[in-house]
Amino acid sequence: MGVYCSMVRKYLYISLFIVSIIGLSVVQYQYFRIGLNLAGLQFDENMREAMTEMKEELSARNELTYLVATSITGEEENFKLSMDSIRDASEYFFNDFVKSKLVEHGIKADFTYELYSRDSLVYLGSSEQLDESDEVLSYPMTLKGYLADTSNKNLILEIRFKNVNRYFLSQLNGLTIPSLFFILIIISILIWVFRAFYLQKNLISTTNEFINNLTHELKTPVFSMGVASKILEEKIDGDAKEVVGVMRSQLDKMKNQIDKVLELAIIEGKKDVLEMERFDLYPLLNRIGSNFSSLANLEGGSFEMELSDAPYDFKGDKYHVDNAVNSLLENARKYSDEPYKIRMTAFKEKGMLHIQIRDEGIGIAKEGQKKIFDKYFRVPNGDRHDVKGYGLGLHYVKRIVNLHKGKIDVVSEEGVGSTFTMILPLSRQ
Repeated sequence: MGVYCSMVRKYLYISLFIVSIIGLSVVQYQYFRIGLNLAGLQFDENMREAMTEMKEELSARNELTYLVATSITGEEENFKLSMDSIRDASEYFFNDFVKSKLVEHGIKADFTYELYSRDSLVYLGSSEQLDESDEVLSYPMTLKGYLADTSNKNLILEIRFKNVNRYFLSQLNGLTIPSLFFILIIISILIWVFRAFYLQKNLISTTNEFINNLTHELKTPVFSMGVASKILEEKIDGDAKEVVGVMRSQLDKMKNQIDKVLELAIIEGKKDVLEMERFDLYPLLNRIGSNFSSLANLEGGSFEMELSDAPYDFKGDKYHVDNAVNSLLENARKYSDEPYKIRMTAFKEKGMLHIQIRDEGIGIAKEGQKKIFDKYFRVPNGDRHDVKGYGLGLHYVKRIVNLHKGKIDVVSEEGVGSTFTMILPLSRQ
């Protein structure tokens, strides 16, 4: 079932990713079309302004209009050139005139022109003509004034543009190229995130599988030592029996730690793995404290316990709460200098049970306090090499507290000690 849900989520994420990219592409395409339309409108406006200026200058007598009028009428008495040379010069200068006016108004597209009369007789034109099958944008204008009057013709100047959409695209490159570039960046980042996410999931699965195999292998020798210690406890008397009792208690704790690691992978991301029952949490805390007190006496440490406001009516998983409290006590023991001093208190406040475990150990820096509940994180302990662990204990504790709808706080100062507080909701009658 879990694998199926994981696959469903995977394909759901991929589908959302694809839909998002398609949606973003559609939006960009619509903006692109709007940009083309605006470019076309701007082009038309610029052409109207350029044509107005061309009409005005071609309506007056000047060197260009005189030269063009001569090439049209064929009266070259003022020129020492042949009519063909006059025509070639007229076409050349007229082309420069049109081009300069277009550039002045921001139009740099390739163009052709023709100067012809109503009877379709062409007088001047570009050397390159456009194919009728080409997509052509045409702007004709009727000329008035000196040029039309001198030639005694109804003259029309027509300017044509080929593949004007390609020109519009070139004008929009400042928008289209960055848009495509950023879309590609987004796609690349999302692909990288998805890839990293699934690689991390595979790594976590592999790690959990390795831990499960390792802890299963450890359960056999722990079980054998438990049986041996039980037999030994039945055959000895006196002070040695107390020592064996502590050894059996620690073996049970080791077994619980192994079981905790085995179940941690199951607990991750799930809420239905706890065996919830109603019970009084006071006897469990009292037993935990008594066992830890025996251990502290053997190790020369100091342990105090104060459980007030009993009973503690609670609904939860007795096994996992036991492990969580033991983990906090063991953590306080590990990170304290010998002889250690640890105090456990419990009290009720506003329908919540506060379980505090305080030590006078090495403390935790502020940077470390933000990460101590992260999986596999271990507080840097300088030159201390006697502290062993895998960074699972506090992560496990926080997970168990969260599953019981509680919270855990830590107050710590380097060189002074730490106080961990589990806050769990009590049952309401």
